[in-house]
Amino acid sequence: MQIGPYAIEPRVVLAPMAGVTDKPFRMLCKQLGAGLCVSEMTTSDPRFWNTAKSLHRMDHAGEPAPISVQIAGTVPEVMADAARHNVEHGAQLVDINMGCPAKKVCNAWAGSALMRDEALVARILSAVVSAVDVPVTLKIRTGWAADQKNALAIARIAQDSGIAALAVHGRTRDQQYTGVAEYDTIAAVKAALRIPVLANGDIDSPQKAAFVLRHTGADAVMIGRAAQGRPWIFREVAHYLATGDTLPEPTVAEVRDILLGHLQHLHAFYGEESGVRIARKHLGWYAKDRPENAAFRGVVNRATTAPEQLRLTRDYFDALVAGVSPEFAAAA
Repeated sequence: MQIGPYAIEPRVVLAPMAGVTDKPFRMLCKQLGAGLCVSEMTTSDPRFWNTAKSLHRMDHAGEPAPISVQIAGTVPEVMADAARHNVEHGAQLVDINMGCPAKKVCNAWAGSALMRDEALVARILSAVVSAVDVPVTLKIRTGWAADQKNALAIARIAQDSGIAALAVHGRTRDQQYTGVAEYDTIAAVKAALRIPVLANGDIDSPQKAAFVLRHTGADAVMIGRAAQGRPWIFREVAHYLATGDTLPEPTVAEVRDILLGHLQHLHAFYGEESGVRIARKHLGWYAKDRPENAAFRGVVNRATTAPEQLRLTRDYFDALVAGVSPEFAAAA
């Protein structure tokens, strides 16, 4: 898949997720096979650009190209300024958020709420595309509600506005993340457009990725929640699409090493206090399929320092590697 000057290979992309796809997670997913990783949503409001949260979100030092940054907002001129600001700070692709279903975003008429105003969509897209010399991409849903599916109309506006690629989540905003994603709308969008289309929603295995690509004709798949605690899904999907063979699951020892590296990057990136706190959700996702999950989280969440968090995590996985039940009481 080609987006502007960038060849996206393999055609498996990490979806933008607020509070999840920060720099440490993006770099990890890229190392584990993602062809492109999109940043978590950044605000277009310049009043918040110098907050600690925004400065972390705009930090791309050492991040492998192409660097894709998602922006959110409702005012065309403000969005254009935000695009320019992010390009000045390292963005090589600018992604526009019209897919987020969160109430606090939609109540401000941002995210997927924008799909209700096609004229405003056109103004925002044209303003952002005109503002920067890098490719601009767009993420949408199938519509606002089951009886208000206008993804095809928005897709045509996007292409006419100069959008370089379009990602479509196969749910309406009303669905949030409930029910199941549908792919017929994505197939209709792909059939109508010349630009690359990425299919998103419920892609949680190599086989599902292959099915969705066949069903929709999409140029790539975009994976979000299924990568939480399982960042190696990207290499699994890429390998299956390339060979038709299924990679073995990573060993417990490899999971341990991946997780410890991720924790160390979080601690270094955010500082010890914030890094330890932010790491807790990732620890929960990594361990969610283990029978000891609840006990593990109960112990690890008590860690208040980086060395303690690393030690408890290492002890837990070392016990699993050794084939013995982790001694949670002793670890605590």
